[in-house]
Amino acid sequence: MELDTIVALATPAGVGAIGVIRVSGGKTIELVNGIFKGKDLASAKSHTIHLGTIRDEDVIVDEVLISLFKGPNSYTKEDVIEISCHGSPYIIQQLIKLILSKGARLAHPGEFTQRAFANGRFDLAQAEAVADLIASENESMHRAAMNQMRGGLSQEIKNLREELVHFASMIELELDFSEEDVEFASREDLKKLIYSLKGLITRLTESFTLGNAIKNGIPTVIAGKPNAGKSTLLNALLNEEKAIVSDIPGTTRDVIEDVINVEGIAFRFTDTAGIRTTEDKVEAIGVERTYAKMKEASVIIYLIDMIHDTLDDIQQQIAYLRDLDIPYLLIGNKLDQAKAEIQQQLAADGALFISASQKQNLEDLKAKLKELVSLDDFKTGNTIVTNMRHYESLQQTNDALDRVLNGIDQQITNDFLAMDIRHALHHLGEITGEITTDDLLDNIFSKFCIGK
Repeated sequence: MELDTIVALATPAGVGAIGVIRVSGGKTIELVNGIFKGKDLASAKSHTIHLGTIRDEDVIVDEVLISLFKGPNSYTKEDVIEISCHGSPYIIQQLIKLILSKGARLAHPGEFTQRAFANGRFDLAQAEAVADLIASENESMHRAAMNQMRGGLSQEIKNLREELVHFASMIELELDFSEEDVEFASREDLKKLIYSLKGLITRLTESFTLGNAIKNGIPTVIAGKPNAGKSTLLNALLNEEKAIVSDIPGTTRDVIEDVINVEGIAFRFTDTAGIRTTEDKVEAIGVERTYAKMKEASVIIYLIDMIHDTLDDIQQQIAYLRDLDIPYLLIGNKLDQAKAEIQQQLAADGALFISASQKQNLEDLKAKLKELVSLDDFKTGNTIVTNMRHYESLQQTNDALDRVLNGIDQQITNDFLAMDIRHALHHLGEITGEITTDDLLDNIFSKFCIGK
Protein backbone atom coordinates (compact mmCIF):
# COMPACT_ATOMS: atom_id res chain seq x y z
CA MET A 1 0.00 0.00 0.00
CA GLU A 2 1.38 3.38 -1.02
CA LEU A 3 1.62 5.78 1.92
CA ASP A 4 0.91 9.50 1.80
CA THR A 5 3.64 11.79 0.59
CA ILE A 6 4.83 13.78 3.60
CA VAL A 7 6.78 17.01 3.97
CA ALA A 8 8.49 18.80 6.86
CA LEU A 9 11.27 21.22 7.63
CA ALA A 10 14.35 19.17 8.55
CA THR A 11 16.45 22.06 9.88
CA PRO A 12 15.70 24.15 12.99
CA ALA A 13 13.04 26.83 12.65
CA GLY A 14 14.24 30.44 12.50
CA VAL A 15 16.42 32.60 10.29
CA GLY A 16 19.52 30.89 8.88
CA ALA A 17 21.72 30.71 5.82
CA ILE A 18 19.77 27.73 4.48
CA GLY A 19 16.75 25.63 5.32
CA VAL A 20 16.23 22.01 4.28
CA ILE A 21 12.75 20.74 3.47
CA ARG A 22 12.35 16.96 3.34
CA VAL A 23 9.74 15.17 1.21
CA SER A 24 9.12 11.40 1.23
CA GLY A 25 6.55 9.07 -0.30
CA GLY A 26 5.38 7.46 -3.52
CA LYS A 27 4.52 10.72 -5.30
CA THR A 28 7.57 12.68 -4.15
CA ILE A 29 9.32 12.92 -7.52
CA GLU A 30 6.13 13.61 -9.45
CA LEU A 31 5.08 16.29 -6.97
CA VAL A 32 8.41 18.14 -6.79
CA ASN A 33 8.96 17.81 -10.54
CA GLY A 34 5.76 19.76 -11.06
CA ILE A 35 7.11 22.84 -9.26
CA PHE A 36 10.85 22.53 -10.03
CA LYS A 37 12.39 24.26 -13.04
CA GLY A 38 15.65 22.52 -13.87
CA LYS A 39 16.62 18.88 -14.35
CA ASP A 40 13.84 16.35 -14.99
CA LEU A 41 13.98 14.54 -11.67
CA ALA A 42 12.17 11.45 -12.99
CA SER A 43 15.04 10.71 -15.38
CA ALA A 44 17.82 11.82 -13.01
CA LYS A 45 19.96 9.29 -11.17
CA SER A 46 19.60 8.68 -7.47
CA HIS A 47 21.96 10.42 -5.05
CA THR A 48 22.42 13.45 -7.30
CA ILE A 49 22.05 17.19 -6.65
CA HIS A 50 20.39 19.62 -9.05
CA LEU A 51 20.29 23.43 -9.18
CA GLY A 52 17.08 25.13 -10.25
CA THR A 53 14.11 27.18 -9.13
CA ILE A 54 10.87 26.37 -7.36
CA ARG A 55 7.95 28.15 -9.02
CA ASP A 56 4.36 28.77 -8.05
CA GLU A 57 2.86 29.07 -11.52
CA ASP A 58 5.21 31.64 -13.11
CA VAL A 59 6.38 33.20 -9.86
CA ILE A 60 9.84 32.14 -8.65
CA VAL A 61 9.68 31.34 -4.94
CA ASP A 62 13.39 30.56 -4.52
CA GLU A 63 16.51 29.21 -6.19
CA VAL A 64 17.24 25.84 -4.62
CA LEU A 65 19.36 22.71 -4.64
CA ILE A 66 17.46 19.44 -4.99
CA SER A 67 19.03 16.35 -3.40
CA LEU A 68 17.44 13.25 -4.94
CA PHE A 69 17.34 9.83 -3.27
CA LYS A 70 15.34 7.17 -5.07
CA GLY A 71 13.90 4.28 -3.07
CA PRO A 72 14.85 1.85 -1.77
CA ASN A 73 18.27 3.50 -1.47
CA SER A 74 17.12 6.30 0.82
CA TYR A 75 16.59 6.98 4.51
CA THR A 76 12.94 5.91 4.44
CA LYS A 77 13.43 3.39 1.58
CA GLU A 78 10.87 5.52 -0.31
CA ASP A 79 11.63 8.24 -2.88
CA VAL A 80 13.05 11.13 -0.88
CA ILE A 81 13.86 14.68 -1.94
CA GLU A 82 15.58 17.27 0.21
CA ILE A 83 15.17 20.87 -0.92
CA SER A 84 17.94 23.19 0.24
CA CYS A 85 16.59 26.73 0.09
CA HIS A 86 17.48 30.09 1.56
CA GLY A 87 16.80 30.17 5.30
CA SER A 88 14.14 32.87 5.31
CA PRO A 89 11.13 31.74 7.39
CA TYR A 90 8.88 33.31 4.73
CA ILE A 91 10.52 31.35 1.89
CA ILE A 92 10.34 28.10 3.87
CA GLN A 93 6.69 28.72 4.69
CA GLN A 94 5.84 29.43 1.05
CA LEU A 95 7.66 26.33 -0.22
CA ILE A 96 5.98 24.00 2.29
CA LYS A 97 2.61 25.61 1.57
CA LEU A 98 3.15 25.04 -2.17
CA ILE A 99 4.12 21.39 -1.68
CA LEU A 100 1.06 20.83 0.50
CA SER A 101 -1.16 22.34 -2.19
CA LYS A 102 0.15 19.75 -4.65
CA GLY A 103 -1.05 16.81 -2.55
CA ALA A 104 1.48 16.22 0.24
CA ARG A 105 0.66 16.48 3.94
CA LEU A 106 2.68 17.62 6.93
CA ALA A 107 4.71 14.87 8.55
CA HIS A 108 4.01 13.84 12.12
CA PRO A 109 6.85 13.93 14.69
CA GLY A 110 9.36 11.21 13.84
CA GLU A 111 7.37 10.00 10.83
CA PHE A 112 10.36 9.84 8.47
CA THR A 113 12.21 7.60 10.93
CA GLN A 114 9.05 5.60 11.64
CA ARG A 115 8.74 4.88 7.92
CA ALA A 116 12.39 3.87 7.82
CA PHE A 117 11.68 1.38 10.63
CA ALA A 118 8.45 0.12 9.03
CA ASN A 119 10.25 -0.38 5.70
CA GLY A 120 13.07 -2.39 7.30
CA ARG A 121 15.77 0.27 7.09
CA PHE A 122 16.70 -0.56 10.69
CA ASP A 123 15.10 -2.02 13.80
CA LEU A 124 13.36 -0.18 16.62
CA ALA A 125 16.40 0.07 18.91
CA GLN A 126 18.39 1.62 16.07
CA ALA A 127 15.52 4.00 15.28
CA GLU A 128 15.47 5.20 18.90
CA ALA A 129 19.21 5.80 18.69
CA VAL A 130 18.57 8.34 15.92
CA ALA A 131 16.78 10.60 18.44
CA ASP A 132 19.59 10.07 20.96
CA LEU A 133 22.17 10.96 18.31
CA ILE A 134 20.35 14.19 17.48
CA ALA A 135 20.14 15.03 21.21
CA SER A 136 23.80 14.14 21.97
CA GLU A 137 25.60 17.05 23.63
CA ASN A 138 28.98 15.49 24.34
CA GLU A 139 31.38 12.80 23.17
CA SER A 140 30.04 10.09 25.50
CA MET A 141 26.41 10.57 24.45
CA HIS A 142 27.44 10.65 20.80
CA ARG A 143 29.47 7.45 21.10
CA ALA A 144 26.69 5.57 22.92
CA ALA A 145 24.05 6.64 20.39
CA MET A 146 26.28 5.84 17.43
CA ASN A 147 27.05 2.36 18.78
CA GLN A 148 23.34 1.65 19.19
CA MET A 149 22.41 3.12 15.81
CA ARG A 150 24.99 0.93 14.11
CA GLY A 151 23.40 -2.15 15.67
CA GLY A 152 25.49 -2.83 18.78
CA LEU A 153 22.55 -3.54 21.09
CA SER A 154 20.45 -5.06 18.31
CA GLN A 155 23.10 -7.68 17.57
CA GLU A 156 23.29 -8.63 21.25
CA ILE A 157 19.49 -9.07 21.38
CA LYS A 158 19.49 -10.99 18.09
CA ASN A 159 22.06 -13.44 19.45
CA LEU A 160 20.03 -13.95 22.63
CA ARG A 161 16.83 -14.60 20.67
CA GLU A 162 18.44 -17.01 18.20
CA GLU A 163 19.77 -19.24 20.97
CA LEU A 164 16.46 -19.25 22.78
CA VAL A 165 14.35 -19.79 19.64
CA HIS A 166 16.06 -23.13 18.95
CA PHE A 167 15.08 -24.55 22.33
CA ALA A 168 11.62 -23.01 22.12
CA SER A 169 11.03 -24.85 18.84
CA MET A 170 12.18 -28.12 20.39
CA ILE A 171 9.84 -27.69 23.37
CA GLU A 172 6.98 -26.84 21.00
CA LEU A 173 7.78 -29.96 18.97
CA GLU A 174 7.58 -32.09 22.10
CA LEU A 175 4.01 -30.88 22.58
CA ASP A 176 3.09 -32.56 19.28
CA PHE A 177 4.48 -35.86 20.58
CA SER A 178 3.24 -35.58 24.16
CA GLU A 179 1.66 -39.03 24.12
CA GLU A 180 4.95 -40.71 23.15
CA ASP A 181 6.88 -39.05 26.01
CA VAL A 182 9.69 -37.95 23.65
CA GLU A 183 12.31 -35.37 24.77
CA PHE A 184 13.85 -33.36 21.92
CA ALA A 185 15.37 -30.68 24.15
CA SER A 186 17.70 -31.75 26.95
CA ARG A 187 16.58 -30.03 30.15
CA GLU A 188 20.16 -29.82 31.41
CA ASP A 189 21.28 -28.17 28.16
CA LEU A 190 18.34 -25.78 28.42
CA LYS A 191 19.34 -24.84 31.97
CA LYS A 192 22.92 -24.19 30.85
CA LEU A 193 21.60 -21.98 28.05
CA ILE A 194 19.30 -20.07 30.41
CA TYR A 195 22.13 -19.41 32.86
CA SER A 196 24.29 -18.21 29.99
CA LEU A 197 21.55 -15.90 28.69
CA LYS A 198 20.89 -14.56 32.18
CA GLY A 199 24.58 -13.71 32.50
CA LEU A 200 24.47 -11.69 29.28
CA ILE A 201 21.24 -9.97 30.31
CA THR A 202 22.69 -9.13 33.73
CA ARG A 203 25.70 -7.49 32.05
CA LEU A 204 23.38 -5.40 29.88
CA THR A 205 21.06 -4.37 32.72
CA GLU A 206 23.99 -3.49 34.97
CA SER A 207 25.35 -1.26 32.21
CA PHE A 208 22.17 0.85 32.44
CA THR A 209 23.52 2.71 35.48
CA LEU A 210 26.43 3.93 33.35
CA GLY A 211 24.28 4.33 30.24
CA ASN A 212 21.68 6.42 32.03
CA ALA A 213 24.43 8.58 33.52
CA ILE A 214 25.99 9.11 30.10
CA LYS A 215 22.64 10.03 28.59
CA ASN A 216 21.29 12.24 31.38
CA GLY A 217 24.47 13.34 33.15
CA ILE A 218 26.40 11.68 35.97
CA PRO A 219 24.71 12.65 39.28
CA THR A 220 27.34 14.67 41.14
CA VAL A 221 26.60 16.24 44.52
CA ILE A 222 28.53 19.20 45.90
CA ALA A 223 28.33 18.85 49.68
CA GLY A 224 29.95 20.19 52.83
CA LYS A 225 29.23 22.26 55.91
CA PRO A 226 27.63 25.73 55.65
CA ASN A 227 29.90 28.38 54.09
CA ALA A 228 32.33 25.77 52.75
CA GLY A 229 31.98 27.41 49.32
CA LYS A 230 29.61 24.99 47.59
CA SER A 231 27.53 27.60 45.79
CA THR A 232 30.65 29.57 44.89
CA LEU A 233 32.14 26.42 43.34
CA LEU A 234 28.98 25.71 41.34
CA ASN A 235 28.93 29.27 40.01
CA ALA A 236 32.62 29.06 39.15
CA LEU A 237 32.16 25.79 37.23
CA LEU A 238 29.14 27.18 35.37
CA ASN A 239 30.67 30.61 34.81
CA GLU A 240 27.39 32.18 35.91
CA GLU A 241 25.65 33.26 39.11
CA LYS A 242 23.37 30.21 39.35
CA ALA A 243 23.36 29.91 43.13
CA ILE A 244 23.04 32.64 45.77
CA VAL A 245 26.35 33.23 47.57
CA SER A 246 26.38 34.77 51.05
CA ASP A 247 28.49 34.79 54.21
CA ILE A 248 25.33 33.96 56.16
CA PRO A 249 25.27 30.22 57.01
CA GLY A 250 22.28 28.31 55.64
CA THR A 251 21.72 30.47 52.52
CA THR A 252 21.21 27.42 50.31
CA ARG A 253 18.08 25.65 51.55
CA ASP A 254 17.15 23.54 48.54
CA VAL A 255 19.01 21.64 45.85
CA ILE A 256 20.15 23.53 42.73
CA GLU A 257 21.01 21.51 39.62
CA ASP A 258 22.77 22.12 36.32
CA VAL A 259 24.72 20.08 33.78
CA ILE A 260 28.38 20.71 33.01
CA ASN A 261 30.37 19.10 30.20
CA VAL A 262 33.80 17.97 31.37
CA GLU A 263 35.92 16.77 28.46
CA GLY A 264 33.08 14.97 26.72
CA ILE A 265 31.30 13.68 29.84
CA ALA A 266 28.12 15.31 31.18
CA PHE A 267 28.01 15.79 34.95
CA ARG A 268 24.70 16.77 36.58
CA PHE A 269 25.92 18.94 39.45
CA THR A 270 23.73 19.45 42.50
CA ASP A 271 24.49 22.22 44.99
CA THR A 272 23.04 21.30 48.38
CA ALA A 273 22.24 22.85 51.73
CA GLY A 274 25.15 22.92 54.18
CA ILE A 275 25.31 19.97 56.57
CA ARG A 276 24.71 21.03 60.15
CA THR A 277 22.21 20.70 63.01
CA THR A 278 19.70 23.54 62.81
CA GLU A 279 16.49 24.66 64.55
CA ASP A 280 15.28 26.34 61.34
CA LYS A 281 12.60 24.00 59.96
CA VAL A 282 13.09 25.06 56.33
CA GLU A 283 16.86 24.71 56.50
CA ALA A 284 16.46 21.33 58.27
CA ILE A 285 14.43 20.07 55.31
CA GLY A 286 17.24 21.23 53.01
CA VAL A 287 19.81 19.33 55.10
CA GLU A 288 17.67 16.18 54.92
CA ARG A 289 17.56 16.53 51.16
CA THR A 290 21.34 16.92 51.12
CA TYR A 291 21.77 13.57 52.88
CA ALA A 292 19.28 11.96 50.47
CA LYS A 293 21.04 13.40 47.40
CA MET A 294 24.43 12.22 48.65
CA LYS A 295 23.14 8.65 48.99
CA GLU A 296 21.72 8.77 45.43
CA ALA A 297 24.85 10.33 43.87
CA SER A 298 27.34 8.60 41.62
CA VAL A 299 30.05 11.04 42.72
CA ILE A 300 30.36 13.42 45.67
CA ILE A 301 32.48 16.57 45.66
CA TYR A 302 32.94 17.25 49.37
CA LEU A 303 34.25 20.68 50.34
CA ILE A 304 36.22 21.36 53.51
CA ASP A 305 36.42 24.95 54.74
CA MET A 306 40.17 25.34 55.40
CA ILE A 307 39.55 28.51 57.42
CA HIS A 308 36.80 27.56 59.86
CA ASP A 309 36.66 23.73 60.00
CA THR A 310 38.60 22.10 62.86
CA LEU A 311 40.67 18.91 62.67
CA ASP A 312 37.96 17.02 64.57
CA ASP A 313 35.30 18.34 62.18
CA ILE A 314 37.32 17.12 59.22
CA GLN A 315 37.84 13.62 60.58
CA GLN A 316 34.12 13.25 61.32
CA GLN A 317 33.21 14.41 57.81
CA ILE A 318 35.70 12.06 56.16
CA ALA A 319 34.45 9.12 58.27
CA TYR A 320 30.88 9.82 57.13
CA LEU A 321 31.99 9.96 53.48
CA ARG A 322 33.79 6.63 53.73
CA ASP A 323 30.72 4.99 55.29
CA LEU A 324 28.60 6.06 52.31
CA ASP A 325 30.79 3.90 50.05
CA ILE A 326 30.26 6.30 47.11
CA PRO A 327 33.19 7.64 45.04
CA TYR A 328 34.12 11.08 46.34
CA LEU A 329 36.59 13.90 45.86
CA LEU A 330 37.83 15.50 49.06
CA ILE A 331 38.35 19.18 48.33
CA GLY A 332 40.09 21.69 50.56
CA ASN A 333 38.57 25.06 49.67
CA LYS A 334 39.72 28.64 50.38
CA LEU A 335 43.32 27.81 49.54
CA ASP A 336 44.16 31.52 49.45
CA GLN A 337 43.45 31.79 53.21
CA ALA A 338 43.98 28.23 54.44
CA LYS A 339 45.31 27.31 57.87
CA ALA A 340 48.60 25.42 57.53
CA GLU A 341 47.70 22.59 59.95
CA ILE A 342 44.35 22.04 58.22
CA GLN A 343 45.97 21.90 54.77
CA GLN A 344 48.63 19.50 56.07
CA GLN A 345 45.98 17.15 57.51
CA LEU A 346 43.94 17.21 54.30
CA ALA A 347 47.03 16.53 52.21
CA ALA A 348 47.55 13.33 54.20
CA ASP A 349 43.96 12.36 53.35
CA GLY A 350 44.57 12.88 49.62
CA ALA A 351 42.62 16.11 49.27
CA LEU A 352 42.78 18.46 46.27
CA PHE A 353 43.16 22.14 47.09
CA ILE A 354 41.22 24.90 45.36
CA SER A 355 39.95 28.42 45.83
CA ALA A 356 36.44 28.52 44.39
CA SER A 357 36.19 32.29 44.79
CA GLN A 358 39.48 32.83 42.93
CA LYS A 359 38.75 29.99 40.45
CA GLN A 360 42.09 28.46 41.39
CA ASN A 361 42.87 24.82 40.43
CA LEU A 362 39.39 24.22 38.97
CA GLU A 363 40.88 22.49 35.94
CA ASP A 364 42.66 20.08 38.29
CA LEU A 365 39.30 19.40 39.96
CA LYS A 366 37.71 18.60 36.59
CA ALA A 367 40.58 16.26 35.69
CA LYS A 368 40.24 14.41 39.02
CA LEU A 369 36.49 14.21 38.55
CA LYS A 370 36.87 12.56 35.16
CA GLU A 371 39.40 10.09 36.58
CA LEU A 372 36.94 9.14 39.32
CA VAL A 373 34.23 8.10 36.84
CA SER A 374 34.74 4.55 35.56
CA LEU A 375 34.08 4.39 31.82
CA ASP A 376 36.19 1.30 31.17
CA ASP A 377 33.30 -0.73 29.69
CA PHE A 378 32.32 2.21 27.56
CA LYS A 379 35.84 2.84 26.30
CA THR A 380 36.35 -0.79 25.29
CA GLY A 381 33.32 -0.66 23.00
CA ASN A 382 31.04 -2.89 25.09
CA THR A 383 27.33 -2.39 24.48
CA ILE A 384 25.78 0.05 26.95
CA VAL A 385 22.03 0.21 27.64
CA THR A 386 20.92 3.86 27.77
CA ASN A 387 17.16 3.51 27.25
CA MET A 388 14.73 2.86 30.12
CA ARG A 389 12.38 0.95 27.81
CA HIS A 390 15.17 -1.45 26.86
CA TYR A 391 16.18 -1.85 30.50
CA GLU A 392 12.62 -2.74 31.55
CA SER A 393 12.27 -5.27 28.69
CA LEU A 394 15.53 -6.92 29.72
CA GLN A 395 14.33 -7.12 33.33
CA GLN A 396 11.08 -8.74 32.17
CA THR A 397 13.07 -11.17 30.01
CA ASN A 398 15.17 -12.09 33.00
CA ASP A 399 12.04 -12.69 35.10
CA ALA A 400 10.63 -14.99 32.41
CA LEU A 401 13.91 -16.95 32.29
CA ASP A 402 13.77 -17.34 36.08
CA ARG A 403 10.33 -18.89 35.66
CA VAL A 404 11.76 -21.28 33.03
CA LEU A 405 14.48 -22.42 35.43
CA ASN A 406 11.97 -22.83 38.23
CA GLY A 407 9.68 -24.77 35.90
CA ILE A 408 12.46 -27.17 34.91
CA ASP A 409 13.32 -27.82 38.57
CA GLN A 410 9.67 -28.47 39.41
CA GLN A 411 9.20 -30.58 36.26
CA ILE A 412 6.19 -28.59 35.08
CA THR A 413 4.45 -29.62 31.87
CA ASN A 414 5.85 -28.57 28.50
CA ASP A 415 2.97 -26.22 27.67
CA PHE A 416 3.75 -24.02 30.72
CA LEU A 417 7.48 -24.23 30.01
CA ALA A 418 6.91 -23.19 26.40
CA MET A 419 4.73 -20.29 27.55
CA ASP A 420 7.50 -18.85 29.76
CA ILE A 421 10.05 -19.21 26.95
CA ARG A 422 7.65 -17.38 24.60
CA HIS A 423 7.32 -14.61 27.19
CA ALA A 424 11.11 -14.22 27.25
CA LEU A 425 11.21 -14.07 23.45
CA HIS A 426 8.36 -11.57 23.46
CA HIS A 427 10.17 -9.14 25.76
CA LEU A 428 13.40 -9.42 23.76
CA GLY A 429 11.42 -8.78 20.59
CA GLU A 430 9.95 -5.60 22.09
CA ILE A 431 13.44 -4.06 22.19
CA THR A 432 14.19 -4.45 18.48
CA GLY A 433 10.62 -4.03 17.27
CA GLU A 434 9.89 -7.60 16.25
CA ILE A 435 7.03 -7.28 18.74
CA THR A 436 5.25 -3.90 18.61
CA THR A 437 1.96 -2.18 19.26
CA ASP A 438 0.64 1.03 17.75
CA ASP A 439 0.69 2.67 21.18
CA LEU A 440 4.35 1.77 21.66
CA LEU A 441 5.35 3.14 18.25
CA ASP A 442 3.31 6.31 18.74
CA ASN A 443 4.94 6.88 22.12
CA ILE A 444 8.46 6.40 20.75
CA PHE A 445 8.23 8.44 17.56
CA SER A 446 6.17 11.26 19.05
CA LYS A 447 9.32 12.30 20.93
CA PHE A 448 11.23 12.90 17.67
CA CYS A 449 11.47 16.28 15.97
CA ILE A 450 8.99 16.63 13.09
CA GLY A 451 11.58 16.67 10.29
CA LYS A 452 13.17 13.41 11.44
